[in-house]
Amino acid sequence: MPATTPPPSGRPEGSPTAAVAVVGIGADGWSGMPEPVRARLLAADVVLGGARHLALLPAVAGQVREAWGTPFRDGLRRLLAEHAGARLVVLASGDPLVSGVGTTVVDLVGAEAVEVVPAVSSVALARARMGWSAESAAVVSLVGRDARAVLRELAPGRRVLVLSSDERTPGEVARLLTDHGYGGSRLVVLGDLGAPEESRVESTAARWSGGGPRLHVLALELAGPVVGSWVAGLPDEAFEHDGQLTKRDLRAVALARLAPQPGQLLWDVGAGAGSVGIEWMRAHATCRTVAVEADPVRAERVARNAGALGVPALAVVTGRAPDALADLPDPDAVFVGGGATAPGLLDLCRERLRPGGRLVVHGVTLETEAVLAAAHAAHGGELTRVAVEHAAPIGSFTGWTPARTVTQWAWASPIAGPVGPSHAEEEQPT
Repeated sequence: MPATTPPPSGRPEGSPTAAVAVVGIGADGWSGMPEPVRARLLAADVVLGGARHLALLPAVAGQVREAWGTPFRDGLRRLLAEHAGARLVVLASGDPLVSGVGTTVVDLVGAEAVEVVPAVSSVALARARMGWSAESAAVVSLVGRDARAVLRELAPGRRVLVLSSDERTPGEVARLLTDHGYGGSRLVVLGDLGAPEESRVESTAARWSGGGPRLHVLALELAGPVVGSWVAGLPDEAFEHDGQLTKRDLRAVALARLAPQPGQLLWDVGAGAGSVGIEWMRAHATCRTVAVEADPVRAERVARNAGALGVPALAVVTGRAPDALADLPDPDAVFVGGGATAPGLLDLCRERLRPGGRLVVHGVTLETEAVLAAAHAAHGGELTRVAVEHAAPIGSFTGWTPARTVTQWAWASPIAGPVGPSHAEEEQPT
């Protein structure tokens, strides 16, 4: 029986044609495309892409070509609506679903309306050049993002592939690594992967002094000290604070009940130094936090702590709960570290939780304890008192010094049916 060649999209023959094709294009451009993909592009009425992508194509008489504008998502939404019904192709770098345009197109028009035709991704090419297996290296996108996100990955011997924003990224990352004790890390700039002008420049972070091509992947082999745990309970000294901090042991107890899940959103209410919300985001690269803090000085401190600990995308709202919560997206989990006696706050948090959401509240005063006891009596959940003591000098001897006992109420929202993702992450064009 003769072998058959599948269509370039991977869809079975005879499948309905999708409304939008998202086509991956490598650094070698038109010459590196398979013939069926070229034919699809030549037959398109409209081609959308970045200016760099469009410049790689030969001229086609009568074909409309438009570069997306800014902001990217809104510009793409407008273009897709404007050209609805046309034979439409959207260009993307490499594999459109690896930190690429394809994710946003699918989110805007639905997976059933999108045909994805991938090329080899820059991540796959970078792994091939470095000899790194997929399971041995993390991938961090800094395209349109704060470079401090790489700090979340700090661990001795860890391998990281960085999707860089532009030619300045290697210098920014090198400075961050050096400032955090990782100056001995190996830093390899893999430029224009797959193109005839492909290049490779290697150094250590501390010795990096060069630039690099605008289009590149940055490969890191991290060398430095253990700077923090990947489970809850960073040392209190890891945070800048004025004393308003959920201390290490209590933080770990709270996060165990908040149960961070990939892609989920936490409200950190009365954030103080932001420690709970920061550790929530460190649990997984897709976890999100909105920290709500009434004191403007503390709110600025939360943002500084988030950047220093590798989660600069943490959002900070300066305001007093419950009013400051009104316009926030519904959370998957809520931590109330202060202000639980505010009228209506706990009821609002319970009502806004998504199905299966978790609420954890801490209190140290008799008044807050009474509120939590009443909430437990009315709604159930788990009521716990947590006492922590630390050894400290007593004259020439050593004794136990107790911290304030904390009353904790933990409650979970019932699940009425399947729980879907709480968000779709917007990708930046690559």
